[in-house]
Amino acid sequence: MRILGIETTCDETAAAVVRLKPEGGGEILSNEVRSQIEEHAPYGGVVPEIAARAHVEIIDGLVARALRDANVELSDLDGVAAAAGPGLIGGVMVGLITGKALALAAGKPFIAVNHLEAHALTARLTDDLTFPYLLLLVSGGHTQLVAVEGVGEYRRIGTTVDDAVGEAFDKVAKLLGLPYPGGPQVEIEAAKGDAGRFDLPRPMLARQKPDFSLSGLKTAVRLQAERAAPMSPADVSDLCASFQGAVVDVIVDRTRMGLRVFRTELGHPSALVVAGGVASNQAIRRALMRFCGESGLRLVLPPPALCTDNGAMIAWTGIERLRLGLVDGLDFPARPRWPLDQNAERVHNGKA
Repeated sequence: MRILGIETTCDETAAAVVRLKPEGGGEILSNEVRSQIEEHAPYGGVVPEIAARAHVEIIDGLVARALRDANVELSDLDGVAAAAGPGLIGGVMVGLITGKALALAAGKPFIAVNHLEAHALTARLTDDLTFPYLLLLVSGGHTQLVAVEGVGEYRRIGTTVDDAVGEAFDKVAKLLGLPYPGGPQVEIEAAKGDAGRFDLPRPMLARQKPDFSLSGLKTAVRLQAERAAPMSPADVSDLCASFQGAVVDVIVDRTRMGLRVFRTELGHPSALVVAGGVASNQAIRRALMRFCGESGLRLVLPPPALCTDNGAMIAWTGIERLRLGLVDGLDFPARPRWPLDQNAERVHNGKA
């Protein structure tokens, strides 16, 4: 089984071909990603209209390259998968329409993929993981703890009540005048700084319900920056290190509480899976390695290239769904919001 996957939910245009190996697990035959960092850098963040236009200009050539690199023709595929949300609606529509058109032209099944489900299932592509497992999803738009019980079976255990972790990193970077993209720049500065210099809060620490809150921490960073103004390069590095240290403490504490809820309701998870762009942060990875070692829990961290948005995770999710007979019609709509757990309550900021 070979599936083409297309991803355009934010500012990466991506296409990949993945095959299901006879013994199970997946093999990435091609994985093309075109970042739009240069287009958005002058604005300090993603501009939806620019992102959608760039997807239109890039997608055809990128799909052709993914097929060529995989040494397959469109007719050789067993299906076409495209991310149908959640994300920036203009970008989502570009990839979704492209995927539908290719599936229609080739007479192949079409699979509409939830971008968050693709992150959730990436560990099964890289590590052939068994259900159920605990997912920590940390990205620019989402921060959630989710019990992954099966394909299409998700139970949200905790979520952010305000900013996502990646969003907080980006906002702190902008506050401190760091270049775009901000999250990786904060990590670079933090590596040079003293994490103990600035006293910052750890919101929600020890709360029984494993939700996250980062807006107060972001405000505390702003207040410390104002007190230290004008800031020297050393001040910036120390504040980044202090901020990152606080985030790491919050993530470990909230994950500990999430694991407690999981074990109470579902038993022992097969692993803790960390996914999403922020899962590339090395300080977070090291802290979760220590936590899992102490907790007797397997930790699965997909390679950094598969933590950020990519087509391989979309293609793999297409495989997971297609082999269960889960295909979609060509009238499937683009969804700017599409929660993994359809039964979960919305938090007060309106995020899924």
